[in-house]
Amino acid sequence: MPLEIVRNDITQMACDAIVNAANSRLAGGGGVDGAIHAAAGPELLEACRKLGGCPTGEAKITPGFKLPASYVIHTVGPVWQGGGAGEAELLAACYRNSLALARDHECRSVAFPMISTGVYGYPKEEALEIAVREISHFLLEHDMLVYLVVFDRRGFQISQKLFGDIAEYIDENYVDLHAHERSESQIMATIAAEMAADYHVGASHSPANMAPSVGLPMPSAQKLEDYLKEALDESFSQMLLRIIDEKGISDAACYKRANIDRKLFSKIRSDVHYKPKKTTALAFAIALELPLEEAAELLMKAGYALSHSNKFDIIIEYFLKKRRYDIFEINEALFAFDQPLLGG
Repeated sequence: MPLEIVRNDITQMACDAIVNAANSRLAGGGGVDGAIHAAAGPELLEACRKLGGCPTGEAKITPGFKLPASYVIHTVGPVWQGGGAGEAELLAACYRNSLALARDHECRSVAFPMISTGVYGYPKEEALEIAVREISHFLLEHDMLVYLVVFDRRGFQISQKLFGDIAEYIDENYVDLHAHERSESQIMATIAAEMAADYHVGASHSPANMAPSVGLPMPSAQKLEDYLKEALDESFSQMLLRIIDEKGISDAACYKRANIDRKLFSKIRSDVHYKPKKTTALAFAIALELPLEEAAELLMKAGYALSHSNKFDIIIEYFLKKRRYDIFEINEALFAFDQPLLGG
């Protein structure tokens, strides 16, 4: 997916470039900076010395040397001084300038740490908001895979109010798996049975067609076959493309809002029977800003359903009911609750 939040050691990221939260002298140091220099070898420090330092908010690039990454982009984040010294704009510039360097060097993938949230003291919640905002704005115009790398959960913090609201919603709606566990296939079978029952109610009520045990009309095999054909004739791909056309948005706008790359979208468009992952189907529902009922219908076309026995599903339902369709905010919440992220 274009923006992915991962828990990893940034020095182990095998991508075109990694970003180093450096000091203005580019002389190495502690934290992420020290770890990157240690993994890259002494050649990195020698290359940095030739750059003549780096002002706060700007970025410079060197080879990756012994790192899995081809390049290291060095950027200097602001020291937190309470928020009144232009820290937000300087931090945003770190991300913008680093992404511009990655683009100029034809990088297809780049990994960022959380800049300035260590010894520089930038509040983690605000730093995360700036990072996601700047990266997502860049990805609306450019094709690149961007990782936001979190070494441990202490370096990642969403809004406490949002976290609390979601936790409360989960507590109110979560069904104990051991007491009520049902697989998605069972849920889909129930939905199909309910749909068929609705159809049967409108059928002939002659005694020959009645089911003695429940008092509902028994459909002929042909009627059920006709109903299923009618109900299932629009595939996931067809429904998705129809809604895109109805909403009058471009393909590119849709897949970028869904955090999906262009190649995956092309597969979906070219294959009427394409079966996406659940996270992909839901990403499109979010991108198209579908209400809960329509999102469930699109999900069903892909063979899935939302269930209250699944925390992931409950979190998605929370955002759909609130009509909050920022996929990056949703992914932040999913990551905070150790759930899979939306996208392709």
